[in-house]
Amino acid sequence: MYQHEFSVTTDGPGLYEVTRPLCAWLKQTGASSGLLTLFVRHTSCSLLIQENADPEVQGDLQAFFSRLVPPSSDPSMSYLRHTYEGPDDMPAHIKAAMMPVSLSIPVADGVPVLGTWQGIYVFEHREAAHQRRIFAHFN
Repeated sequence: MYQHEFSVTTDGPGLYEVTRPLCAWLKQTGASSGLLTLFVRHTSCSLLIQENADPEVQGDLQAFFSRLVPPSSDPSMSYLRHTYEGPDDMPAHIKAAMMPVSLSIPVADGVPVLGTWQGIYVFEHREAAHQRRIFAHFN
């Protein structure tokens, strides 16, 4: 069993790929086969497995979720009460509730079993820069 915490710096909304550092850590542990569990320790961002070949996919996802859950300053969101941390805060919590905050990924021969075009991402939902922490557990 191996455990590690990763720190990811974000600078606003979007997808931040973390596949490489996770793979490097797995290699460093000498892991062969098992299950990698990832958990993001925040309530206003998510973890995703998504396409890493075409950056338009990431931009389209960001645009879709921004349209689906606009800032609390948008008239359509006037029912929100948790607004004192800024117009992006409660919408970030809603997005994090809609998407995963943990992932389970099989590992074979020391490498996550991902598809050809799949990458592991932190999906930042807040406007400001943040240090996001991902806890990794391999068993």
